[in-house]
Amino acid sequence: MIRFTGVSKKYGDFQAVNNINLHIKQGELVTLIGPSGSGKTTTMKMINRLIDPTEGTILINDRAVLEHDVVELRRNIGYVIQNIGLLPHMTIEENIAIVPKMKKWEKVHYQARVDELLALVGLNPDTYRHRYPSALSGGQQQRIGVIRALAADPAIILMDEPFSALDPISREQLQDEVLRLQQTLHKTIVFVTHDIDEAIKMGDKICIMNQGEIIQMDTPEHVLRHPASEFVSTFIGAKRMGQSDFLPAIEEVMIRPVTARPNRGLAEAINSMRKQKVDTLIIVDQNNRFLGVAGVWEIQQHFQQEQLTLEDVMRKNVPVLLATQSLSEAIHLISKHQLAYLPVINDRQELLGVVNRASLVDIMAKQVRDQENTKSGGVLTVC
Repeated sequence: MIRFTGVSKKYGDFQAVNNINLHIKQGELVTLIGPSGSGKTTTMKMINRLIDPTEGTILINDRAVLEHDVVELRRNIGYVIQNIGLLPHMTIEENIAIVPKMKKWEKVHYQARVDELLALVGLNPDTYRHRYPSALSGGQQQRIGVIRALAADPAIILMDEPFSALDPISREQLQDEVLRLQQTLHKTIVFVTHDIDEAIKMGDKICIMNQGEIIQMDTPEHVLRHPASEFVSTFIGAKRMGQSDFLPAIEEVMIRPVTARPNRGLAEAINSMRKQKVDTLIIVDQNNRFLGVAGVWEIQQHFQQEQLTLEDVMRKNVPVLLATQSLSEAIHLISKHQLAYLPVINDRQELLGVVNRASLVDIMAKQVRDQENTKSGGVLTVC
């Protein structure tokens, strides 16, 4: 799909990119990561000719990008940037439809496409199509930025640190959204990030760069298990240990779970568990339907088998709690089966959260305090 052969980029005496060879297959999501000045953004921008190479060849479907008309090339490649770039004087519909209009789509066609894409990311078209960007939250604006890049149905999407300006919760939600869309649309995506955890989560492959060169390109699983150099080992280790993102409670008893897709590797799973400080992952499909659970014990038992994924080791037949069931039923199930946690699902098998022993203790303790406070006439008595 996209192939770099002997590509270099120089600015005077500065070598921004040095003789890189890179092959991105059709339908892959490849993350480019490295320290500041490593050449990752320059590499991505050479794909749509925002920057032209000094040496070497870049091919898209076996045709050199320098042979393409630059305007048509860019119209056929989606582009998502960090600061979103929505035009404030245009409605959401007008922002999304910019490229389809340039490509002379009929009005009924691009309007239908706008509605389709808004619905795809959970934004009601009737509510949002005529709003202006200023009326949307940062996360909603970024969703618009993503689907605007998809509007003309390009085969290739470039994403330049698209979520780095968002808060941790919005960022994780958008990551999940893009992965869900990718499961459906199978685009070829080049994703630049400075966050190794994001690179591991998002990428089918990770391309780690330093000083304009590719140091290692492989699956997240292989990079985690077999760093190609001391630089890679230090880079991924330092970055991962420096993260400490915590997710807030969804509501008083049910808490937000740490989830994973069934096709992720075991080393990726261990990395996620270490980051989130949990011993169990809840496995869901691209539609957030509950599939099973994978604990650290199951993963460690099979860790030496590199070809295995979470789907191979997860437990499927585990107790769950329907959202319509009561708190007393949750307590009964946890006590009966000696569970540390209980997945909560709706009637469509979608995961809503988890109830664990700690959350139950907290709510029961609160109830006791409230009862004691009521008995003492609103005054808490300490004996």
